[in-house]
Amino acid sequence: MKIFRMAAVVLFAAAAGLLASPSSPAQAHGAIQVPGSRTWFCYQDGRNPQSGAIEPKNAACAAAVAQSGVTSLYNWFAVLRSDGAGRVNGFIPDGQLCSGGTGGPYNFTGFNLARNDWPTTHLTAGASVQFKYNNWAKHPGTFSLYITKDGYNPSKPLAWSDLEPTPFDQVTNPPANGGPGTDDGHYYWNGRLPANKTGKHLIYSVWSRSDSTETFYGCSDVVFDGGNGEVTGIGGGGTSPSPSNPGPSPSNPGPSPSNPGPSPSNPGPSNPAGGCTAMYSVKSTWTGGFQGEVMVHAGSTAVNGWNISWTWPGSQQLAQVWSAKGTSSGSLVSVTNESWNSTVAANGSVTFGFLASGSAAAQVGNLTCTTG
Repeated sequence: MKIFRMAAVVLFAAAAGLLASPSSPAQAHGAIQVPGSRTWFCYQDGRNPQSGAIEPKNAACAAAVAQSGVTSLYNWFAVLRSDGAGRVNGFIPDGQLCSGGTGGPYNFTGFNLARNDWPTTHLTAGASVQFKYNNWAKHPGTFSLYITKDGYNPSKPLAWSDLEPTPFDQVTNPPANGGPGTDDGHYYWNGRLPANKTGKHLIYSVWSRSDSTETFYGCSDVVFDGGNGEVTGIGGGGTSPSPSNPGPSPSNPGPSPSNPGPSPSNPGPSNPAGGCTAMYSVKSTWTGGFQGEVMVHAGSTAVNGWNISWTWPGSQQLAQVWSAKGTSSGSLVSVTNESWNSTVAANGSVTFGFLASGSAAAQVGNLTCTTG
């Protein structure tokens, strides 16, 4: 998920070249969701469902964002190395396992912080569980899960010597449910947790694609205390529903960006008369991306503050926005005014532009303008 602001036309030219370049970040993405990785859980903890802003409540997540920035959570599914080729011990330096090293497309170094207060999944040693791994983009490959050795100390930087040398679970090309390009779409498979484990541990996940060298890495904090998948440490405390008694979750999402409840396609209260409308258009295209523009029209009365939202028809992704502030989650995009263009005169209009990756979308779904 991303939020960008542009200050000069020259940045647009550079960004357009980046999106068109073969060296731009690969489009396969994902992260383990059961048991949840640090980036996935911190995204759940920090994302404001009303504004889309990242506002972490968990202290460890807040520290990670302070070091790595909010982009690390808008891109929670991109802890990757394009040159990984499935490599583990010796490829990523000790102390950098949770960020996939420093050679990926984004800064995830904050998730290497040695702390014992990360969001945590409660498990029972030796139990059979269903693992879930987000399939933001679908690709063939092998998933490997490692567990820390007895005596693991979460207050020390994670080293390869802290992990058992062989995976306790490994699967190739598991089935998928939903996705791609959504928070709730995922691969899934049944496996058994390591036996005779107690107390705090860390599960290290590695997804190695078989059709390229791109490899994903992730750290999931767990505690073996007889739990059944309950999660603590998200949203300032409390316990989330367990997989055996699910409430909103990746596979059963209540109101969320990909299942939003009241929304343009499932509206709550209608806009007041004299509100605003929006017009979407594509200005230019290139291989792997395009530039678009949205015009915001005021009705018969002036508008003071506006928000535009839409859903992409395919796998498009918002990359940058100028003359406005934009966020995205899955296929849902939300754009709000800057302070200097918040007011639109009666029957007047303002415009903002954006860059997006993927095939140019001639039309978008659920294009809506709201005021205030």
